[in-house]
Amino acid sequence: MEKNVKRRNTQQRKVILEILRSTDIHPTADWIYEKARQVIPNISLGTVYRNLKILKDEGLILELSDGKQSRFDGRVDQHFHFKCISCNSIYDIDNTQIVTVDYNDLRREGYQVHSFDVIFSGICPKCNGNQN
Repeated sequence: MEKNVKRRNTQQRKVILEILRSTDIHPTADWIYEKARQVIPNISLGTVYRNLKILKDEGLILELSDGKQSRFDGRVDQHFHFKCISCNSIYDIDNTQIVTVDYNDLRREGYQVHSFDVIFSGICPKCNGNQN
């Protein structure tokens, strides 16, 4: 029912969503806040966090968290991520053929799978000296 409630600050939410969709660096809330302040100078960090939660709850963005820090992604299509343990960058991996998932065992146990997340971790080509 809450999704049907008309929410305030739609201009702020629109700006935050546009910022996220215009980058592929998977930014933090602080980075998004700094960009949003260039458009809406009086926006608060709390407003950014609230709107990120709303956008995530509405399925318009993804939140990637390692337990220490959350990063956000404006892409919600099926794709995977690679997190570099050297530079902390997160990269989109579009080749979904890398991982094959068989839900049959989970279905037999009564689970309904709606989605899954894959985050590879290691050293990116840039840090590994294999820049393309």
